[in-house]
Amino acid sequence: MHGPLALVGGGEFTPGCSFDAELLAAVQATEVVLLPTGSAYENPGRLVAAAQAWFAGLGVDVRALPVHTRPDAFVAENIEAVAAARMIYLAGASPMHLRSVLSNTPLLDAIREAWRGGAALVGTSAGADVLCDPMVDQRGGAYTVGLGLLPGLAVIPQADTWSKEKVHRTVELAPADVVVVELPERTAIVLDAGQGWRRAGVGEVVVHTGRGIGSLTDVPQPSR
Repeated sequence: MHGPLALVGGGEFTPGCSFDAELLAAVQATEVVLLPTGSAYENPGRLVAAAQAWFAGLGVDVRALPVHTRPDAFVAENIEAVAAARMIYLAGASPMHLRSVLSNTPLLDAIREAWRGGAALVGTSAGADVLCDPMVDQRGGAYTVGLGLLPGLAVIPQADTWSKEKVHRTVELAPADVVVVELPERTAIVLDAGQGWRRAGVGEVVVHTGRGIGSLTDVPQPSR
């Protein structure tokens, strides 16, 4: 059975992100494996430090993997760490870079298998975007190919920082069979094992379907 999965709109590792404690408890994790890949060229050390401080307050350690370029996704030590993880966090600012590093690699296979084996998988900001397929290109609000763990779903991370016009354009460009979810910062949609999606955190989410505004019951789930 898949473990829980959370897509976070950004603002991670700050007060209001109550879902982190819930996920840790759900899978009884004592360590979080963090991939700061999406911020490889934007001071990943700062992201790692924020994660370490946040999770220390929740009583667990953070193991940050140095997965910054594509060759790092073939390093046995990184693959083994992910395979053994109980909670995996994909983070960073660039979904395009995150996709280029992880796509069709043993590390992505390990992430997928750990999640299928019951580990919690969390994507925040770029990490939330890239887990979907299609993926929103945050540079212009159009679409491109994601990693495909969640087909038929696209998310707009940091939706509360987007203009109404840009959100509208992105929703209008979505294929009719794709559900688009606006995710504000410090807000997540969480798929609990064997259950449906729920909202968590401080903000409200908006679900767009080909028929108009929908609800979390319209958000597709991964195939078993």
